[in-house]
Amino acid sequence: MAAAADLAFDPWDPAFVADPYPAYAGLRAHGRVIRYEPTDQWLVPHHADVSALLRDRRLGRTYRHRFSHEEFGRTPPPAEHEPFHTLNDHGMLDLEPPDHTRIRRLVSKAFTPRTVERLKPYVHELADGLVAALVEAGGGDLLADVAEPLPVAVIAEMLGIPEADRAQLRPWSADICGMYELNPSGETAARAVRASVEFSGYLRELIAARRAEPGEDLISALIAAHDEGDRLTEQEMISTAVLLLNAGHEATVNATANGWWALFRHPDQLAALRADHSLVPSAVEELLRYDTPLQLFERWVLDDVEIDGTTVPRGAEIALLFGSANHDPAVFTDPGRLDLTRRDNPHISFSAGIHYCIGAPLARIELAASTRALLDRAPTLTLTAEPERRPNFVMRGLRGLGVEVR
Repeated sequence: MAAAADLAFDPWDPAFVADPYPAYAGLRAHGRVIRYEPTDQWLVPHHADVSALLRDRRLGRTYRHRFSHEEFGRTPPPAEHEPFHTLNDHGMLDLEPPDHTRIRRLVSKAFTPRTVERLKPYVHELADGLVAALVEAGGGDLLADVAEPLPVAVIAEMLGIPEADRAQLRPWSADICGMYELNPSGETAARAVRASVEFSGYLRELIAARRAEPGEDLISALIAAHDEGDRLTEQEMISTAVLLLNAGHEATVNATANGWWALFRHPDQLAALRADHSLVPSAVEELLRYDTPLQLFERWVLDDVEIDGTTVPRGAEIALLFGSANHDPAVFTDPGRLDLTRRDNPHISFSAGIHYCIGAPLARIELAASTRALLDRAPTLTLTAEPERRPNFVMRGLRGLGVEVR
């Protein structure tokens, strides 16, 4: 059996990070599941398998609801990482039923379609203002000036975080999300732990203030949410708020920057979009597929799973390759081509199954709002230099995106 390394899969190689899609094609051609020793994982590159396994309850985001670390053949995380794991492990993204079911049900009572719809005018006004400032300056960094501040402000507004406190949210989030990369370093872990302590402490104080004086924000709604006498614990509220911030803006920031970088590399598609703004909804979906902001999602094998004659044993970890699945020619016609008119587009950029992204409707509103604002206010937007990729593989993004308005 060929090793994943022999197939050019190397998540620490800058050339691979710059363009992983040719290597994904090699993985798909090789088979449906490939053992990858450097991360002690099984790689799954095909859309049908990724989609099915996201819904398969023999796999889980955690194993702690059924096994101890020792029973599962895993080493407990270092004690000094405890603040990060306490924060991370009480969020619904990393829980399984029944805890996941209970928390998602309670969060859904607060994070309703009406809540998202009520934010629409704020999102559009904010996107328009950010782009107007970019235009007035004659250009700048599209990532720092538009892509980052928009979703951070929206999530902060929704949670009820005062404007004066919002500057620290992005650094906290970036440090915590560093732990989701493959084999994070000790320095990365230390930053994540420090951010977890600081962010949790801040939210604990904010929750106390909202208990004393409720508002119309999501924190107040999470405090009030109940179901047959059941309520969220304080830790569950803190973890939910952090999850909504991290998941609610990391992907949107990267999708915005990745998307515009793709448009600049495909001037025919950008010209078509500029000529017909009705393409924005399908463009958002295609850009999410074409350069997927979250390349990999992990699952623990709770019971043996057979994939194409290969048994992946209980205790193993499976890496579901979203970026590869979104370029699978068995599902997408000519997947390497950017086609903003693509209609049959079942990408899995928002995951699937019980862990489908609860914030997907809000992310789509934000991406459409910033795209429309840039099309309306900056029709001559051009790239000033080829951007540099961040070294991260799992959360795929750019360091910046320099643009000018002529």
